[in-house]
This record gives sequence, structure tokens and C-alpha cells, in this order.
Amino acid sequence: MTFDDLHSLYAYNAWANARFFEAIAGLDETRRTSRLESSFPSVIATLGHIVGAEWIWLSRWQGTSPAGFPEWLQAPTLEDLRSRLTKVESDRAAFLSTLTEEALQRPLAYTLLNGTASSTRLLDLLLHVVNHSTYHRGQLTTLLRQVGATPPATDYVVYTRQ
Repeated sequence: MTFDDLHSLYAYNAWANARFFEAIAGLDETRRTSRLESSFPSVIATLGHIVGAEWIWLSRWQGTSPAGFPEWLQAPTLEDLRSRLTKVESDRAAFLSTLTEEALQRPLAYTLLNGTASSTRLLDLLLHVVNHSTYHRGQLTTLLRQVGATPPATDYVVYTRQ
């Protein structure tokens, strides 16, 4: 994997997240917060998990291992989540711009939310975040259909065609 590949994956991730923000912005508050059966109880909670997880991983890469999800996920608005994700994406781009091939190959020590110490190669963690967000965007697709909305197409190949 090259640096260009890594930057392309993160550009794709930002594009796909933005498409879901657009789709969810078209929902009224009731449909955003309706209790649904999934890993998280609503559309907004699932979107919040994506944003919160991206924030946690960036924090870990920067040397801090949060003990839990941030307070701002307790009752977020769509606008708050968009603002938080914009900051994460900006800070992450700055972080990525400092990386070397050697840094990508080094293990990164961090603490899981359950308190367990762990260590994983930085490149694998960077790939994990894009994969994790893709997984939960898949859940958002199902949730949007459950509330009568049309989810956006966010396959990587759709991104590459644009």
C-alpha cells in the first residue's frame, strides 16, 4: 500500500460519510431518532458511533487513549456530529501528512475502552478505521430503508467514477 492509496481511502471515507450526512439531513427529527433494531438504537446513534470511533482512533494515534466515548455523543444533533467529524477529518489529514513509511510499519501501543492494553501496526489501524466506518454505513443503509428513506450509494467504485 502506498501513501497515495492511504490518502485515497481516507478521501473515499470522507466522501461516503458526507453522503450519509446529506441523506440524514433530509430526515425529520422523528425519523433520525426513531428506535430501530440494529447495533445502535437509531440512525443518529449509528452515525454518532462512526464519528465517535473515528475520534477515538485519531486520539489514540496522537498518543491519547480515551477511556470511553466522548460526552458529546450523549444526545448529539446532526449539526454537532458534522462539526465534530469535520474537525476529526482536518486533524487526521494533518496527522497523515506527517507519516513516513517507517511510521506506518511500527506498532502503536494504545488502551482499549475496556482498559486492556494493546499494540497494532499503525497501517493496520489506519485501514481498520475506514473498514469500521464502511461497516456501520452499511447499517445506516438498512436503517434509512426502515424509516422510508433512500440511502446513498457509497461503494468505493462509485467514488472512483466521480
